[in-house]
Amino acid sequence: MEHLSQFENSALLHPYTDGIKCRVFVTTFAGAAQQWFNQLPVGAIGSFQEFRSLFLHQFTSSRKVRKTELSLFAVCQKEDEPLKEYLQRFNTAALEVPAATQEVKASVFSQRLLDGDFFKFLAKKSVFKFDALLARAAKYINMEVAQAAKKDRRGEKHKEVREDAPSKKPRADLRDRNPLSRGVNTVYTPLTVPMTQAFMAVEEKGLITRP
Repeated sequence: MEHLSQFENSALLHPYTDGIKCRVFVTTFAGAAQQWFNQLPVGAIGSFQEFRSLFLHQFTSSRKVRKTELSLFAVCQKEDEPLKEYLQRFNTAALEVPAATQEVKASVFSQRLLDGDFFKFLAKKSVFKFDALLARAAKYINMEVAQAAKKDRRGEKHKEVREDAPSKKPRADLRDRNPLSRGVNTVYTPLTVPMTQAFMAVEEKGLITRP
């Protein structure tokens, strides 16, 4: 473990006896390591070599497990995920696999790529080095960004057109303004004189011609 290695390297600079080395090593403990040491039975440690073995046995599980090339296959492009984001996730995962070669990274990246413009390009022209693949990917990333920006501008333009268009009034309002669509008035003013008298008055004025 790194902590133990650092202590042993430091102890080489001092003429520690075996017993003193054990006591000095304990002073470097903290947290879980200190709790573990306090629970050890009396006489459990006879030498620094035994102390070292007990310490490694207890804390070996805390070592970071190195990932292999197979772990890269777990990183695949998600549905509707831009190429740029997928490439960033893959690069992050690849940093945890220092043993992965350029060829392995390029191969896995291509296999886990969704069907699209860049995938079709790689299918036609094989790229065996991951660095070369990154250079090729930059072109397609820029293209995706430009297409997304154009789509956003188009959407904003359509939104502005809809907001600026005059609102249409309901047809009912237009019919109300058209006198021809209001129908015939069937309400009449009631007569204040007998009908015979009214008829004679109209006849005297020559408004009615007898047959």
